[in-house]
Amino acid sequence: MMSDASIHAVVSTGTGSSTASSKTKSLGKDDFLKMLLAQLKNQDPLKPLDGTEFAVQLAQFSSLEQLNNMNTELKNLGLYQMTQGNAQAVSLIGKEVTALQSGSFRVENTSANLSYRLSQDAQKVTVKIYDLNGKLVDTIESAGQKAGLQTISWNAGRFGKGDYTYEVSALDITGNAVTADTMMSGTVTAVQFKDKAVYLTVNGQEIAFSDVISVNGAAASP
Repeated sequence: MMSDASIHAVVSTGTGSSTASSKTKSLGKDDFLKMLLAQLKNQDPLKPLDGTEFAVQLAQFSSLEQLNNMNTELKNLGLYQMTQGNAQAVSLIGKEVTALQSGSFRVENTSANLSYRLSQDAQKVTVKIYDLNGKLVDTIESAGQKAGLQTISWNAGRFGKGDYTYEVSALDITGNAVTADTMMSGTVTAVQFKDKAVYLTVNGQEIAFSDVISVNGAAASP
C-alpha cells in the first residue's frame, strides 16, 4: 500500500501528471511509471514493498507498454493502407471504370455503354432511358441474360449529346422480378480526398472509390 507521503508525491510530481489525469481521465504509461517510482521512493524502510505486489505492478506496466506499442502499430497500418488506397485511386485517372451508381450517364459521342448487375438469371430485361426532364426517350429490351454484370450499348446518335438516366427492370423465367443494380461507366478525370474518403470524378459526377467494381473489364480492388 502507498503511504500518505507517496500519494502526495504522485499528485505533486511535476505539473503535468495531475493535469493530464484531469484532461484524459486515464493513466498513460508515463503516469504509471511515475506512480511506481514515487511508491518505491516513499516506501517505509521498515516495511519495504511486498515483492509479490511489486511483481504484479511490473507486469501491469509491461502489459501497458505492449498495448501502447500495439496501438501505435495499428495506427501505422491504417496510415499505410490509406496511402496505398490513395495511390491506387490516383492511378485510375484516364482509365475507364464501372461503378455502382444511380443510373445517370453522359453521352459524349454517338453511343453510350449502360451497365447493370443482375442478382440472378433473367428471362427478360428492359432498360428505359430518360432525358434530364424525366421524359422517356428510348427503351431497350433483351432476353436470356445471366446473373452478374451486364453491359449494353445504346445508340444515342438521334438523341444528341448530354446527360441521361436509365432504369433497369428484369423478370426471371417464372415472371418474378429480378433485382438489377444500375451502374455508371466512364473515364476517371479527377480524384479528390475528403472526409477521410476517396472520390473519383466520372462523367462530371463524383462517385465513391469503394463503389468501383471494375476497371477496363478487370475486377477492381478498392
